[in-house]
Amino acid sequence: MPLPPLTIYRHDRRRRALITLAGEIDLDTVPLVRASPERCLRDGIRTIDVDLTPVTFCDCSGLNAFRYAAQRSTAARGTLRLHHPPPTLVLMLDVAGCEFLLQGVPFGQLSPPPGYTPVTTAPVPPHRRVPPVPPIPPIPPIPPVPVLSGGAV
Repeated sequence: MPLPPLTIYRHDRRRRALITLAGEIDLDTVPLVRASPERCLRDGIRTIDVDLTPVTFCDCSGLNAFRYAAQRSTAARGTLRLHHPPPTLVLMLDVAGCEFLLQGVPFGQLSPPPGYTPVTTAPVPPHRRVPPVPPIPPIPPIPPVPVLSGGAV
């Protein structure tokens, strides 16, 4: 009997859940991936950790499912964090600008780096008009080269 393409394990601890995904995440299995965080939110769990260590494949439909789950958890005042994603998913997250899924930052909110202190900057001076650049003078024509005819050079 073949194994299912994706297995989902969920472990709850008070208001936190660990979802472990094992197998392949693609168009056929992405409804299961979407349903698991939704079920956590319905159960009142607002901190969701997703362990991707046993994931063998994840395509862009999986990335979209994680982005959607992050949006939904942020709307519910929670967070969703991905742990140990496969290298291809890390690359997709980087290209898509979705590193917040790895850091656990709520969707649409970037936190400052550790040790960050706001720096006050000098006000920007008002825009002033720049004088036009003079036109480039035309290049003089190249004089013709005399052609020798009939003899040896």
